[in-house]
Order: sequence, then C-alpha cells, then structure tokens
Amino acid sequence: MPRHSNYRADKKALNRLTTIVIAAIIIISVIGIYTLNNLSTPTTTNTTPTTATTTTTATTTATTTATTTATTTATTTATTTTTATATTTSPTISLNGAGASFPYPLLSTMIVQYNKLYPNVQINYQSIGSGGGIRQHTNKTIDFGASDAPLNDAQRSAAPNTLHIPITIGCVVVAYNIPEVPKGLKMTGQVVADIFLGNIKRWNDQAIKSLNPDIQLPDKEILVVHRSDGSGTTFVFTSYLSIVSSEWKTKVGQGTAVQWPTGLGSAGNEGVAGLVRGTPYTIGYVELAYAKQNKMAYAFLQNKDGNFIEPTLESTSAAAKSVAPSLPKGDESWKDVNLLNAPGANSYPIVSFSYIIVYKELSVLSAMNKDKAKTLVDFLWWAVHEGQSYAPNLDYVPLPDSVISINEETIRSITFNNQVLKG
Repeated sequence: MPRHSNYRADKKALNRLTTIVIAAIIIISVIGIYTLNNLSTPTTTNTTPTTATTTTTATTTATTTATTTATTTATTTATTTTTATATTTSPTISLNGAGASFPYPLLSTMIVQYNKLYPNVQINYQSIGSGGGIRQHTNKTIDFGASDAPLNDAQRSAAPNTLHIPITIGCVVVAYNIPEVPKGLKMTGQVVADIFLGNIKRWNDQAIKSLNPDIQLPDKEILVVHRSDGSGTTFVFTSYLSIVSSEWKTKVGQGTAVQWPTGLGSAGNEGVAGLVRGTPYTIGYVELAYAKQNKMAYAFLQNKDGNFIEPTLESTSAAAKSVAPSLPKGDESWKDVNLLNAPGANSYPIVSFSYIIVYKELSVLSAMNKDKAKTLVDFLWWAVHEGQSYAPNLDYVPLPDSVISINEETIRSITFNNQVLKG
C-alpha cells in the first residue's frame, strides 16, 4: 500500500480518538458539575433515592444534624447566660434592724430563710439589746427595731406613730452553774429576788435548802450575773421580781436598765449565758433558747398556782393563752401588757412578747424609699405568718391566731407617703 494511504488512515484514527477524548471530558465535566450542585444544595425530599443519592442524603443529614445541634447548643447557652445575668443583676434591697437579743435566734433564722426565698433582699439585724433598738428607732437610724419591753409613755412621745408588732413569745429562765446540781433546782420568786438583792449569799442558804431537801447544796458563795446593757430581757425579769417581791419593787424596780444591788454585768443574752456557763457557782437570767443552746441548767420556778414549773414550750404557751384575747391595737400603748405570773396550773411565770417596732408612716426615715418600704412590709407579713413555723424548734411559742389578726391589721396600716403598702 502506498505510504500516503497509510498516513490518511492514521490521521482518521487520531481524529476519532481526539473526538472520543473531548466527548469524555465534556461528559465528566457535566457529571462533576451536577454532583457539585447536588452536594451544595441538598434535596430534603427524596422519595426514590438511588445508591449515590442515598449516600449524598446521608451526608447531608449528618451535616444538617450537626448544624442544628450546634445552633441549639448556642441558643441554649445564650439563654442560660442571659437568665444568670438577669438574676445576678437584680437590684439588691437592704434593710437594717437592731435591738433585742431575746428573739435573736428566731429573727436570725427567719432572715436566713427569707433570703433563700428572695435572694435580692438583704436584712441585717444587730443584737444590741432592746434599749439600743429603741434608741436607734427613735433616732431614725434603722429601718426597724426590736424590743422585749413595749415603749413607755415618754418613749412613745419621742417616737410618735410607732407601731408594736409582736413577733414571738418566749420565756426568761433563771440559769445557774452548780457543778454538784446539774438539773432540777427549785426556787420561788422571792428567793430569786433575795439572791439578786444580795440578801442570800451562799448556795446552801436555808431558804434554798428548804425548797430542795433532797439535794446536797454546796457551801459556796453565789456570784450574780446580770445584763450590763439596756435590755428587754432585763425589763421582763425585773418586772417579774417587782411582782413577787415588794422589797425589789421598792429598792430597784423594773426597767431595761436598773441599779443592780450586786453582781457582774455582761452584754446581751449571749454575754450572760457565756459568763454563767463558764464560771462555777454563778446565777443569771437568759432567754430559754440561749440556755438550751448552751446546755445550761435552769431553775424550776414556783408559779402563781403554787406549782414548780420547768420552762418549756408548753409551759410558756400556757401562760401566753391567758392574756392573748385582750391585747391593744398595734398603734395603741402596750406598756401595760405582760404575761408575767399568769394564772394556770402549768403556766411558767416569766413569759413575754417580743416586739418589732416600726413607724406607721415610713417616709419619716431619710434612708427609706417606696421599694424598701414595700419590702419591709412584705417581710413583716411573712414573719408573722410563714415565719412562725421556725419558732418551736428554737423554743419560742408561735403567735396565737388572735395576735396574728392584730398584726395583720397593724401591718396593713403601714404607709409610705400616705400610700398603703399592703392590700
């Protein structure tokens, strides 16, 4: 065959091969573009998927799931952060109170529990004695005070429009430290008065021995401990001694602070409890909760019916029930109210209310505003209702319904700029 004929044949074969290659490239390009388009824009509905489509759909689903999860997590985190920030940045409202140490174990518990319910409410209470509480209330340097002694006429004149809100009922015990007599010492009111007058000086005095014939009393000098600060507990105790001893009433009398004939002074129920507990052959007076907390011995006192009564929740409650129905309104004088030497076979003789004292019109306090005033009223309402549930475990008597009713009327009368705060 001639050479040029072979050349033409080879050239035709090359052209066919070139055409096939170009066609293949075009087909591959088209397939590639199609595949890329399917990957970048997944089809969410595929009723009859091929094997290739199924693989693509699985990949797409995984991507979508990952994206959704990431978005959900981000959203949840953002929401949680926002909520936490809102709680943290809620405005804090602070209330300041001061006064009686008599109800301090209960008040401090109430404050802690209320803060758990309302974390933005911070209530600060200083146990400085009833005298200090009345003084700071009169000077308008606190939002509320506390006192075991109701305001007398002169104090009411100095702090007009003061309201009395009974917050609890407790009893004062005659605590002693006689190592040889861990429990059960019996005393009459007259014997207690004579010890605090300095008339009875030794533990084996005949007046004490005759009441306790089965107890071997030590021949030791009695060291009297009393309050050194203005104190509602002192008011309650000295009021009781004025009832049972004419000599005490004449020589010393009753008051938040008196001229003590004998003994050592210490501040607060805490101070007296600590001194008596740590010093043998001492005698003092403290609220029952302090005696229980410090595991102190205390006397069984003879009551008005002639029975020797142990100070307990039940004997305190028995005394309180005798006078609760005849109480004044919150804005009236409470100076003549007392639960001392109450009748009843099981009544303990040294029982008292403890009061929160507040102004009826709260705008008289320079540091007060409407939000604080509303918060104070809400706390007081809670304290005389739900807050009473904490009283028994701390050896205080919950308020009777008749007293709560009086408190409700009193709290509803509190205003700020003449606006009622509790409906």
